[in-house]
Amino acid sequence: MNKILLTLFCLVLVAVNPVQSQHTPESNTGWYPFNLSNNSEPGVIGMQSWLDAPAGKHGFVQNRDDKLVFENGEAVKFWGTNICSRLPYVSAEKADSFVHFVAKYGINAVRFHKFSWYAYHNNTSTEFNPELFERFDYFQAKLREKGIYYGWSHIYGHRVMPKDSSRLLAYSEIKHLEYPWAHLNGSTSSLVNFAPDLQELSIDLTVNMLNHINPHTGLRYADDPALAFIEFQNEDNIFWSAIGRSLEQAPTYRALLCRQFSQWLKDKYGSQTELEKVWGSENIPRGESIEKENIFPDPNHGLFSWEYETAMKENRPMAVHINDKMRFLYEKQVEFYKKFEKAVRETGYKGVLVGSCWQAGSGISHLYNLHADYEVGMIDRHNYFGGGAGGHRMTKGEVKNTPLVSQPGSGLLSTGLQDVVNRPFSFSEWMSLVPNEWTAEAASLIAVYGMGLQGWDASFSFATDIPRFSRYLQSEGHGVYNATSPLHMGLYPALARMIYRGDITESEVLAARNVHVPSIAEGKLGFSELVEQGYDDKQFSGTVSPEMMAIGRFPVRFSENFQETVVPDVSGYWNEEAKVVISATGELKWNYGEKKYVSVDSKGTKGIIGFAKDEKVNLGDWEIETENPFAVILVTDLSEKGDLATAERILVTAVARARNTGMEYDYADGNVMLKNEGDKPLLLEPVKATIGLAGNNNYEVILLDHDGKETGSKIPVSDDVFEIDGARDKTLYYLLVRK
Repeated sequence: MNKILLTLFCLVLVAVNPVQSQHTPESNTGWYPFNLSNNSEPGVIGMQSWLDAPAGKHGFVQNRDDKLVFENGEAVKFWGTNICSRLPYVSAEKADSFVHFVAKYGINAVRFHKFSWYAYHNNTSTEFNPELFERFDYFQAKLREKGIYYGWSHIYGHRVMPKDSSRLLAYSEIKHLEYPWAHLNGSTSSLVNFAPDLQELSIDLTVNMLNHINPHTGLRYADDPALAFIEFQNEDNIFWSAIGRSLEQAPTYRALLCRQFSQWLKDKYGSQTELEKVWGSENIPRGESIEKENIFPDPNHGLFSWEYETAMKENRPMAVHINDKMRFLYEKQVEFYKKFEKAVRETGYKGVLVGSCWQAGSGISHLYNLHADYEVGMIDRHNYFGGGAGGHRMTKGEVKNTPLVSQPGSGLLSTGLQDVVNRPFSFSEWMSLVPNEWTAEAASLIAVYGMGLQGWDASFSFATDIPRFSRYLQSEGHGVYNATSPLHMGLYPALARMIYRGDITESEVLAARNVHVPSIAEGKLGFSELVEQGYDDKQFSGTVSPEMMAIGRFPVRFSENFQETVVPDVSGYWNEEAKVVISATGELKWNYGEKKYVSVDSKGTKGIIGFAKDEKVNLGDWEIETENPFAVILVTDLSEKGDLATAERILVTAVARARNTGMEYDYADGNVMLKNEGDKPLLLEPVKATIGLAGNNNYEVILLDHDGKETGSKIPVSDDVFEIDGARDKTLYYLLVRK
């Protein structure tokens, strides 16, 4: 991830004031400390038995149309998390603790991120340190044993080492490269996408790892079906704007790129004279020519996006020189990926491949990049939301406090507009970032709309680098990126069950945004689409609006001929005047008017997400009404049947906000400011609500502790209704048992 000097923008243009007016008083009266015993015993909520151990028992994970399936044909969805640290190389004891922790909360896959950084051996970047590899082997073997799959995102800026020098055109240039993000300094990032010598380093490292035998499993990784996917490179592509700065510092590689492009132009146009006729001599900088082999393709998605957006506004064709530059760069990207794919497949590895997870601006460059990833395998993307003045770290200052529920399909969910027909879709890094107060909404929305309605195939929250819950609102290892919050992973016992059972019905494709690759070489696109990008966070708009993501699926389709995209009438699902969007499946309803909340009404799960204070939300036989301005309340069948009508044991999960002890916000002048970060212990806002189950009062409600174990205390049930009160109960979990 581009985590240094990152400025996180909330790109949803919704005023904060309507939500501010619903804030509770600034005192934390009744808030209770989150009890961090982190017991790995299953209790009521534990999902260890849901993991189909050992991982790999059904064969390799593979792409089949738009689904992930095992070799035996059985479909699978991954509800996972990232490890982004030296954790893979720590002690066996810590590895065991991590595995037990994530298994309890239903995580069935782990994305190991940029871990090769820490393990180069013998002054070369293509060999792995044997001692560290053995620890990594143990870690993965324990995951496999528990039924948890793993994937490798091992390359993020491949850092060159002294013994690589004889293999490279200009080792010194790469070694001394400086990026705006210091963690990429001295790496092949961006340049690797066109430079064969740099590509060989990444390929050799990957092949060497795949040929390594894990002594704990007895398998080469190439033969290990628990290795679900391999990503060629994290957050990189040939259109990335950072490449311009890199090329300024690496003249040998700039000359290589110019030579490649000039040869491409000669093959297409034959001569400088013909090139000037088509491009216009004014679009060729003085001194550049095919003969000199120094025409620069200027690989910067900012330039390409600007040209695309300007051409749209001016209702004119895109400039030919821009179209040619994008087409050339796209072909170099595909050439690299195909070379990488061939080398990996020659090891015998049969699992899923991912090109990269990085998006490339708006319009044509973005779609070329998407098609390059499509050519390799699964589509994978990243997005973030929220945060504040401190960037990666939570500090005093402005808070980006807009809730996701303010606008349907926005923020994190808009990432799904990069979903493609005939390919699985993975959301491999995402998080709603503190000190935004509404982070509890994010995991639930991704689960019901992303993994459910949109049919995404994999999710990996960022990040889990400790084998327990965090003691603070912020992560103890990753600042604002906190997957180990009770407002996030605390919801997994409900969300994972819902996802694995398929409680939320996947939408059919309501319309596809058709992309004909030969036509986009001429700048011809049958729909409009704009992307606002602030480093890791993105927002999409255009022919398919974000609101439509709350209705159903509108993926990209790479078609065999040019077609204008036709969007069907969605007024039956989207009442713009009332500001309500109902999913095409009828199970989800998004209110974004005066009250902003989502209701979930499926066979196995019912619930509300957002600002539904004093609203009686009817969900079939169930009714939920909360006194909280904001809350997430989920009612879920604990069994694998997923039928609340007959379930004998039902889990009720209720969370709202969390704060560090002494943490203070200031809501003055229309802005939200963090005045004090506070300290441990972490406090949870109590949720008070009445929950009714019509016509069936023959049940009891038992309080669970924070580890999900029965306490023995019960809540009275009267006239088919019971009341939960966090200030009294001091818990987020309740067990309903039918007698």
